[in-house]
Amino acid sequence: ALCVASLVRDDHVPPIYVINLLISDLIQLCCMAILLGNPEGVLNFIIFSIYIIGLMASVCFMVCISLERYLLIAWPLWYRFRRTMKVSVVVCVVVWVLALVLTFFPMFIAIGQETYLVFLLLPFPVLIFSVVGIFKGLSASISVSSEEKRRIVGATILVLLNYTLLFLPSIIWSITQDYTMIDPHAFIYFNPLGDLVLYIFMRKGAIDKILASVCCCRMETQQQQIIAVNDNNMTTVSSV
Repeated sequence: ALCVASLVRDDHVPPIYVINLLISDLIQLCCMAILLGNPEGVLNFIIFSIYIIGLMASVCFMVCISLERYLLIAWPLWYRFRRTMKVSVVVCVVVWVLALVLTFFPMFIAIGQETYLVFLLLPFPVLIFSVVGIFKGLSASISVSSEEKRRIVGATILVLLNYTLLFLPSIIWSITQDYTMIDPHAFIYFNPLGDLVLYIFMRKGAIDKILASVCCCRMETQQQQIIAVNDNNMTTVSSV
């Protein structure tokens, strides 16, 4: 919540997709906490269904964030003029409705699990398209500052890594049904943690602070090495 509040304060425009992603993560965390108590019957079904809704919404909002970053690089003028609160709110409503449909759709319509899981693979090519498009448009984008470019690239890559490492193995495992492999479904429970890294990374100045700290550590190490070499040289000269 503090990271999102910082984003609002720095950008002066509510990052509505990030806020909704935070809400979906909070839903997942609350549901996981309740499910740890092993509820039974209808309560277990309701809590698990709410958890799946939050999970589906999280994936959709990650796609929205990635596409938003792509538009900011590839079509900056169009994005700045078309970026309105009304459009963002409509997209968020559509995402939550879609998450609701994806959760309960297989329960009422006879659809194979493989077909359903293949549908869940659709975000992967979209995320790859966003990353590739951003790298192609970096050199041509002159209206975006260097710091903003670094944040956009970093956030988009983190979204792709989050989906690739946490969601993709579970989907592929379920489609192939290769039960000789370790079940990777537990990775999905770390999704809120991956989003937390994304919140921190999207803060203005966060990347520069990380790079500055790394550079300072390197400079201190180099200075210590130079001092050690000078001390050794002075010791050698004095002994001679």
